[in-house]
This record gives sequence, structure tokens and C-alpha cells, in this order.
Amino acid sequence: MELEDIYENAENDDIKDTTGARTQNHSQDEGKDGKCRGSRCLVLMTVCLGLICVVLLVFITLQHIIITAERDLLKNTVEEFNHTINSLQDNYTDLMTEKHQLKNNFSSLNQKKLELETELKKLYELGKDRFFITSSPMSWSDSRKFCRDKGADLIIINTEEKQRFISSFVKERVWIGLSDIETEGIMKWVDNSTLKQGFWYEEEPNNAGEGEDCVELMPSDSIPNWNDLPCSLKRKAVCEKWGF
Repeated sequence: MELEDIYENAENDDIKDTTGARTQNHSQDEGKDGKCRGSRCLVLMTVCLGLICVVLLVFITLQHIIITAERDLLKNTVEEFNHTINSLQDNYTDLMTEKHQLKNNFSSLNQKKLELETELKKLYELGKDRFFITSSPMSWSDSRKFCRDKGADLIIINTEEKQRFISSFVKERVWIGLSDIETEGIMKWVDNSTLKQGFWYEEEPNNAGEGEDCVELMPSDSIPNWNDLPCSLKRKAVCEKWGF
């Protein structure tokens, strides 16, 4: 072999060694880069998964807060609704009780009205012959004498029914058979019985001037219509026949 051939072969061997070394180094570098890229991707994926978990946790927490608030609101609403229902039930019970009471009161008043109407009707029938009014005004004593001369006496009013009946047809101020002539302050009827129930006008009897010992009945739409005044004044009188 010639010297030039040997030299050329040596150079070729050096070139092969250099190229092989470069190729090996390049492969090693590419492996390292691949490993780095894989590590970065793994870290990035881990971070993304962490962020997703955080977002999910925040979302779940917010949903829990919202659901809890809605549940509490619904609970309060239900409690208020139940309280309202209970109040309405209590009010309904009270109203029904009051309704029954009013119904009973109405029935009692209606019954009393019927009784009064019946009594007034009876009194009206009796009154045609039993009661009469004097034709002219006289003092209380003279009026009583006039009544007694006719077989009667001044009227005695001892019930509300009778008071209503007499008031229904009296058109002017008239004497009734009540006075405290014998004892001041003690009102007695002409049959000597003591007054038990009076139908006095407002602030009466007042014995004004210390000389009002006899009682008159005044025409009025209201039932309390008695008044005391001096017996010497002249009034017509209501006479009542006894023995009926």
C-alpha cells in the first residue's frame, strides 16, 4: 500500500469518527430535549388540573352557599306561612264564636221583641177601656180626684212594657200616679207601693227649688221621659181603671 492511500484512509477514519460522535451527541441532545418537553407538559397538566379543581371547589362552595340560603329562605317562608295559617284559623274560630254569640243575642232580642209586641198588643186591647186621659189640665191632686171620681186613679207604671205603651200614645205632658209628697226623696205610687224601676229623663229627679214632689211623663221618642215638678202646676193626667 502506498503512503498516500494510507493517509487518505486515516483521514476517512477521522471523518467517520467525528461524524459518528456528532450524530451520537445530537441524538443525546434530542433525547434530553424530549425529556424536558415531557416534564414541562406534565407540570403544565398538573397546574391545569389544580386550577380546574380550584374552580370546581369554588363553584361547589358557591352552590352550597346559594342552596343553603335558599333553603333557609324557604324554611322561613314556610314558617311564616304556617304562622299565618294558624292566625287565620284562630281568627276564624273567634269569628265563628262571635257569630254564634251574636246569633244567640239576636235570637234573645227577637224573642224579647215578640214578647214586648205581644204585651203591648194586650195592653192596647185593655187600654181601650182601662186607660184614659183627663179632658183638661189640673193640678196633680185635682187630677187624682178626677180619676177617682171616674172609678180609676192616676196610672201606675211598674214595667217597661207599660211605660212603652203609655209613651206610645201620649202627645203632651201628663201627670202619672207617682210622688214623694209624704217623704221627700222617697217616691211612692198612688197605691202606696215604693218605686222600684224608674224611667227618669236625664238628670231627673232634681227637686229644683225644693218643691218638685210630683211626676209627669213627657212626650218623647226615648223611653226615659219622667220629670219631677211642683204638684200645683196644671197638666192633663193618665187615669187607670183598677180591677182588670
